[in-house]
Amino acid sequence: MPLPDEFHELAKRVNNWGRWGVDDEIGTLNLITDAVVRAAAATVTSGRRVPLALPLQQDGVQTGVIPGRVNPLHTMVAINVEFFGPGTVATSDDTVTMGLQAGTHWDGLSHVSHGGRLYNGRPAESITAHGRSAFNGVDKAGHIVSRGVLLDVARARGVDRLESAHAVTPEDLEAAEELAGVRVGPGDIALVRTGQIQRYLTGDKQAYAYPSPGLSIRTPEWFHARDVAAVANDTLTFEIFPPEIEDLWLPVHALDLVEMGMPQGQNWNLEELAEVCAEERRYAFLLAAMPEPFVGGVGAPVAPVAIF
Repeated sequence: MPLPDEFHELAKRVNNWGRWGVDDEIGTLNLITDAVVRAAAATVTSGRRVPLALPLQQDGVQTGVIPGRVNPLHTMVAINVEFFGPGTVATSDDTVTMGLQAGTHWDGLSHVSHGGRLYNGRPAESITAHGRSAFNGVDKAGHIVSRGVLLDVARARGVDRLESAHAVTPEDLEAAEELAGVRVGPGDIALVRTGQIQRYLTGDKQAYAYPSPGLSIRTPEWFHARDVAAVANDTLTFEIFPPEIEDLWLPVHALDLVEMGMPQGQNWNLEELAEVCAEERRYAFLLAAMPEPFVGGVGAPVAPVAIF
């Protein structure tokens, strides 16, 4: 069914097309300026590092529901081969086949379209089977390093994991800000914890996938108002699934990626980070989260690290 008027009204309010010029292909990542990175680096005091990526393995988060988004298939192509003759140095090599958005990843700005358009008005037809994405490829994102802020919505609401039907609202985000004692601002990368990934970590990836808490259709306006550079969370679908509005599928994806030009991340493991933030009593840190630079990719794996 056609996108409803409510969606189009929201789209107008968060639209960033032309904000950084007609040729722009990185959207809100423009907000990560040198000054923002210097300020983010100043948050590092101990050097403590917290990894946020899931292991890349065949028994990964994908359930087979999305065609082609396969978990990593890892095989050896050479095992202790003495290429230069007996008794010489031996080498081993391996190869992998996987969906670029199979594990912990960033969605690129060409991942979603609506009305035949990608971010900044680019035609959806510019994504081809052989040429990949001619515009807004994930490789254009470059070095994503900024201040990260953990918005621990689950902890702020007094639970270890949000209920499956919980749509994270701006009020939830502000409650998490209050818990953190930090205000999310321009150029920040917001990490929204629901606790949902616990289901995968305890072995139930079906329950992890569906149904799932996630971001509400009301949140893009909040992130737009704060000039957030990117958002990631600990769910498979990013937004609440099934959707809040019947038959309106992936509206948050469309608002974030197409209208705002704001990258979003999924399957980030925020459990250890939540414990460290609570222990250190600070929820802002330097975040290094560079996507693998697949040319023309509509998404890419990432192994983010929070540095305190």
